[in-house]
Amino acid sequence: MKAFIFLTIAIVSEVFGTSMLKVSNGFTKLLPSIGVVIGFASAFFFLSKSLQHMQLSTAYAIWAGVGTALTALIGVFVWKDAFTWQTAAGLILIIGGVVVLNLSGSGAH
Repeated sequence: MKAFIFLTIAIVSEVFGTSMLKVSNGFTKLLPSIGVVIGFASAFFFLSKSLQHMQLSTAYAIWAGVGTALTALIGVFVWKDAFTWQTAAGLILIIGGVVVLNLSGSGAH
């Protein structure tokens, strides 16, 4: 359970950092640039904490997959990025991959 709490914090931190990357406008705005550093530093710290209780392959797949999916959704709803059938298919494949990895029994240990 602890592994998934750490992993959730890592994912939220990574999505925050990535969102701040967009807002920082190429690191030309100070506060969003600081948000990028804090977001990614927190993401890697909490990912490393989750790895104390979880296999690398599972943790990284969930972190990257869920982070990518959430970032894509933020892009669509906040930044008005296009939502195409390819975007939808990609998100479904990412989520499906994470589910399959978790069902394979390679989760937390």
